[in-house]
Amino acid sequence: MAKNTGKGYRKGAVTRRSQTKTGSGRYIKRDAKTGRFTNVKADKKPFKGVTKEK
Repeated sequence: MAKNTGKGYRKGAVTRRSQTKTGSGRYIKRDAKTGRFTNVKADKKPFKGVTKEK
């Protein structure tokens, strides 16, 4: 399980999630179990600790 350290980085990886970039340049998180999109990032930086889809 991933844990935030409070020092600007995450210890471990986020499981059962992946991320992809939308047409607007923002990143969106996908649940690997259901395939549904769960969250869109407000800024254009990727989520920390989440696997990128190819």
